[in-house]
Amino acid sequence: MPGPDVASTATDGATAPSVPGGAVADQRGSALAAPAPTGPWVTLVGVTRFVPPADLEFDTDAEGGQALAEFAGRACYQSFDKPVAATASNAGYLAHILQVGHLSVLEHASATFYLRRISRGVTHELLRHRHLSVSELSPRYVPDAGLPAVVPPAVAAEGVASEDFRAATELAAQAQRRLLRTLQERAVDAPDGTLARKQARQAAQAVLPAATETAAVVTGNLRAWRHFVGMRGTDSVDVEIRSLAVRILELLRAEAPNVFADFRISSLLDGTTMAASPLVGEG
Repeated sequence: MPGPDVASTATDGATAPSVPGGAVADQRGSALAAPAPTGPWVTLVGVTRFVPPADLEFDTDAEGGQALAEFAGRACYQSFDKPVAATASNAGYLAHILQVGHLSVLEHASATFYLRRISRGVTHELLRHRHLSVSELSPRYVPDAGLPAVVPPAVAAEGVASEDFRAATELAAQAQRRLLRTLQERAVDAPDGTLARKQARQAAQAVLPAATETAAVVTGNLRAWRHFVGMRGTDSVDVEIRSLAVRILELLRAEAPNVFADFRISSLLDGTTMAASPLVGEG
């Protein structure tokens, strides 16, 4: 079973993921570079480890978070002896859990992802999922943070719109650089120069758009991830965050297939993908 080193098809120095998403326009120079490979970069960096009690006889055919979810459910009813044949396996047990909606047992297991090549607009949306814990790249401490811009697929597909987007984001980048120079010059005479430089970087970032690239580490329990995918994987959702939801689902299905077996990924006419489950609504 895949562990914490499970990664998407795009990591540093690797090829880009196949899931369509936003391209990245480089604004570090006077001219913008060609868009980078499309789609968010998603790496699974942490999962739950299950350690059964030494004094309790409990056997399961699963590991990690799936085993822990089963253990938690059986602990509620002291059914460690597996009296029902249909739910004797981990797959059967968790399928029953999903059907009856006893989803609290899924909250004991978690998964952590490192997300790259995503926009600040996406991380703003992630923060609305209150059961997810987000640690985002800090523009105050990283001097060059956020200078590329993630180009929305709808914009990238239209020539005129793409040029307008590039021009607008380049103007924002130029304004950010001018502000930073001005504020850093003032920081030279500040009593606390280090603090003043940090404040200058943060203040200058204020003019950058929601398309500004960022990175984040995000942790959620398996119930929270099911809700996230159910909310953000549908065809009515913006392509960038939908492609992120689909990629996260792909990694979760490899790590905890019995918890996410009810989700289906399908292709849309525009070449993007969506994910949905009959057991998870958008509400």
